[in-house]
Amino acid sequence: MCGRFTLTRRDGRELAAEPGVSDDAFSDYRPRYNIAPMQWHFIVTTEFENRKVLPARWGLVNRWAKDNSRASQCINAKAETVEVRPSFRDAFKKRRCVVPADGFYEWTGPKSARRPMWIHRADGKLILFAGLYEDWFPEKDRPGTTFTIITCEPNAVNRPIHNRMPIILEERAADDWMNPGEADSLSLKSLLIPAADDLLLAQPASPLANSVRNDGPELLLAT
Repeated sequence: MCGRFTLTRRDGRELAAEPGVSDDAFSDYRPRYNIAPMQWHFIVTTEFENRKVLPARWGLVNRWAKDNSRASQCINAKAETVEVRPSFRDAFKKRRCVVPADGFYEWTGPKSARRPMWIHRADGKLILFAGLYEDWFPEKDRPGTTFTIITCEPNAVNRPIHNRMPIILEERAADDWMNPGEADSLSLKSLLIPAADDLLLAQPASPLANSVRNDGPELLLAT
């Protein structure tokens, strides 16, 4: 599962250079240390071979949905079934994206004393989660974009902490994943694999991350 993540680059221009989008693509950006389901974030898609950024809310809502009551149940999609589940299969065919981040949280320890772990790239580079997106219409003629993050079996770093992890795509795989001309489900599914064991580090984070009301740099400091 991926239930919280971070994107802590200092400014939008610095961030835009990493996924290769225009300098003003993240004009409304601010560092985030505790991005939670149902909150607004950004996704990256491909249009005419160029990457573009869209604001989107975390928790996929199908365009045919009457309301967003199931959005919180669709923050993640399993790689093993993403192409057949009714909530995700159409987006899997036509609306694939990546979700920029620089780390994510998982929790460890007994239920009475859960402690967050911040998992991030060892080299500090941007993380691109494999995602899907949909537009639905909370108001007539006013679509809202929503997204989900795809998860898979954990790698060696995540396995002691949680039995799922978000799929992290390298640059070439991200291009292949977002390619709207790719229709072969087997080729797409071959991209949905755990990250290499040496890609990520897990470090203790502050218990402040337990609450979605907290969203500052102190969350990454173990206490």
